[in-house]
This record gives sequence, C-alpha cells and structure tokens, in this order.
Amino acid sequence: MNNISPILNVMIKAVEKASKILIRDFGELENLQVTQKGPKDFVTSSDKKVEKILIEELEKSRKNFSFLTEENGKIENKDKNNIWIIDPIDGTNNFLHGIPHFSISVGLKSDNEIIAGVILDPIKNELFFGEKDKGAYFNNHRIRVSKKNKLAECLFSSNSNEIDPKDLSIRNLGSAALDMAYVGAGRLDGYFQKNLHIWDIAAGIIIVKEAGGMINDLNLSQIENLKIIASSNTINGKMLEKLGNF
Repeated sequence: MNNISPILNVMIKAVEKASKILIRDFGELENLQVTQKGPKDFVTSSDKKVEKILIEELEKSRKNFSFLTEENGKIENKDKNNIWIIDPIDGTNNFLHGIPHFSISVGLKSDNEIIAGVILDPIKNELFFGEKDKGAYFNNHRIRVSKKNKLAECLFSSNSNEIDPKDLSIRNLGSAALDMAYVGAGRLDGYFQKNLHIWDIAAGIIIVKEAGGMINDLNLSQIENLKIIASSNTINGKMLEKLGNF
C-alpha cells in the first residue's frame, strides 16, 4: 500500500495478523453450533486471543502508548496522551451465531482526539482506515460519504425503536464499527445509536470525518453510554429533523 503513514501501517499489520485467529475461530464456531459446548465461552476466548495479539503488535512499535480495550480495560503506560482503543470483535452476537458480519477495530486517541482508525471485516476481507487530514480509504481506494439528498432514497442503520419506520429506512446490522465504516464508504447514509462504548466507534469516528461526513459532539474521555449520530453532510439536517430529540 502506498503513502500510508508509519502509524497506520502498524495498525493495519496488527489487525491483519489478529484476523487470522478470528477467521479460524469463526470456522470452528460453525462446528460448535451443533454441540452442547457453550459458544459464549468460545467467543470470550476468541476476544482475548485477538486482543492479546493486537496489544503485542502495537506495543512492538510504540512501547509507551497506553491502551483502552474491551477485555482488559485501561492499561496505562508512560505515554497517557496517546491511547490505543481496541475492540477485538465488534459484532460479537453475529460472530456467535455464525453470521459473517463483524470486525476488528483499532483507533488511536491523541490529546483527546481520534487521529487514526482501522476497521477490518476479516470474513469479507474488507479494510477501512482513516487518518487525520489524510483521508479515508477502503482497501486502499479513497472513499467519500453518500451524496444522496432525498430521505426516501437513503438507508440508515440503528437499533433504535424510537423512530417511525415510515420516516427513515432503517437496518440493524449488528456491528457499530462496520456501520460507521459503511457511512464513510457511502454504503449507508447515516447511523445513529445510544448506549455505545468508545471502542465500538473510535476508529469509525475518524473514518467518517475523513470521508467528509458529520458526527455529533462526543466526550471522548467517556467510556460508556455514548450516543452517536453520523451521516453524510448532505442528509444530516433532514435526518436530524426525523430523529427529533433522539
């Protein structure tokens, strides 16, 4: 891949290495579905293995950076201003049920701003990444948010039941990170959800922004109970009208 910064290169290599575990475990999980063994334990084990690889790979190149991860929580190192934010399996429920729609997500927060993010869908081999002031990409091709400006033509993702389906066409795809990546790539026109953790959306934030999209104001030092509203800038106003005080 050309013109990728050293930091993004490290992130991409880490998620690609970790994805091999996930691909193998996903195949195993399909066999597990017909046994009495608890698949939830299996998922926890997959989560931990993937997270361990990500931490090891990222530490190799940036020894002092801190971590915030789904499985281990906060890991404080010398550098507390630069924090890797990791979700080893975003879309665990899909993974658990043998549905091939989940991702590995890694974001980098620097001085309370997300400056780089990588989201990898290992089963479809789709890689989304973005870096501050350097654009957003899908498998090394530049991406932009959707240009649609008629709500009737738009597709949104959310798990909210507060919105009348006559107002917005909504899907619930089950992976917040991929929802954000899809907004950045123009596959979805918008995404809105409550009660999220920062690791669900950290990488997606920079991808959407660098693809020309809009995101509501977020407190990035908050770990849980986050609300996200992300969309293309062309549809943002109309979407917000329909969302009311979501």
